[in-house]
Amino acid sequence: MKKPLPHRTLFALAWPMIISNISVPLLGIVDTAILGHLDSAVFLAAVAAGSSVLTFLLWGFGFLRMGTTSLVARALGRGDDRACVQLLLLSIVMAVLLGVLLLAAQLAIIPLALSWIGPTPEVAELARSYCHIRLFSAPAALANFALIGWFIGRQNTKVPLLIMVTTNVINIVLDFIFIMGFGWQSDGAAAATAIADYCGFALALFLAYRHMRRLPAKPSLRALLQPASYWELLRINRQLFVRTACLLFAFAFFTARGARLGDEFLAANAIIMQLLLLTSYGLDGFAHAAEALAGKATGEKNIAAFSGVCKSATLWSLIIASGFTLLFYVFEHPLIRMFSDIDTITTTLGLYYTWLLLLPLVSVWSYVLDGIFIGTGKTAAMQNCMLFSCFAVFIPVWWLTQHWSNHGLWFAFVCFNGARGLTMGGLFFYFSRYRLWFGSEPVRAA
Repeated sequence: MKKPLPHRTLFALAWPMIISNISVPLLGIVDTAILGHLDSAVFLAAVAAGSSVLTFLLWGFGFLRMGTTSLVARALGRGDDRACVQLLLLSIVMAVLLGVLLLAAQLAIIPLALSWIGPTPEVAELARSYCHIRLFSAPAALANFALIGWFIGRQNTKVPLLIMVTTNVINIVLDFIFIMGFGWQSDGAAAATAIADYCGFALALFLAYRHMRRLPAKPSLRALLQPASYWELLRINRQLFVRTACLLFAFAFFTARGARLGDEFLAANAIIMQLLLLTSYGLDGFAHAAEALAGKATGEKNIAAFSGVCKSATLWSLIIASGFTLLFYVFEHPLIRMFSDIDTITTTLGLYYTWLLLLPLVSVWSYVLDGIFIGTGKTAAMQNCMLFSCFAVFIPVWWLTQHWSNHGLWFAFVCFNGARGLTMGGLFFYFSRYRLWFGSEPVRAA
């Protein structure tokens, strides 16, 4: 008898992550909406440029979340509680050390990154101040990646929901206080985020401690001082880092080319990108659920469970992507006016809004396949697909369509996301046909 697809299990894991993930771009939407209604577009442009740098620097370490989820989910499938506990401590130590190194290097990194983006001098000065303030929370922000990844790998997505929503609510409240109340403008947005990151880190540590106390296994503190203990994390994280760096390079390149077209183009592209991030975080809810369930099935060597997870995650991701496209189509004019009432920005935004309608349906395949590949540990294959999509598709297509101006930039970005889905989709069928998902070890049929 054929087993039903695990819709209920997948959705139970996905919905908390959808809500918590959506709270992240909603925070960016609040920042953009507040700054977009100030007297000048320069503050919105500064946050767009500064956020692009910070996204590259902080989310470049997003492998700490993905790698931890993958390894913990597979340890859970094997029934290895000791490995789960040890992985949490190793991930936190690694994250804090990387955050401190990032803080130490900021004086060299930030000016270089901003010079590459190339905003106007006024925007560059505001963006530099924004970045320095935000980076004070780097150790906390990176440690939060590891803590959230650990809970997802343990099949618990309600705790990450609590952590992320609490962090972002604090951030939004502080936005209004610092920007509207104190008049700190773009610096206020940065300070609000930095303080909120540390609040979220304190909450995450407390919840992780309570959860670990209920597990029978105890960690080895001595292992934290042994470099060999970090090898598995370093291996999988290296491949995920390359993949994430390519993705963030594409976003940063996109922002840089938009900045060279003028502040209005930079601001309009930032608004469309905020709405696109809303879509991506919604889709990532099912991708995160697929990571946890596919990883657990890998640890169990259960091919039937793995196949069910893939089918269910794909179906729900398509539903979510179609829903976002419909939402953006129906509410186009209210969404544009919500972000800004500056005529030059709203006019520019309207010219390129059609790309937003297309992107969810093109990008959905890469999101769900990312979750499957991360959960099963196929990170080397995912890395190679990203390298191809970025440097063999995105950059050449942009170069060939420069005469289309901003439309060429958006077309290249659509091709980039489409290439990611096509290349990973091809590998998915290859691994499935030759039964390569779990390596050469025996697999369970049910």
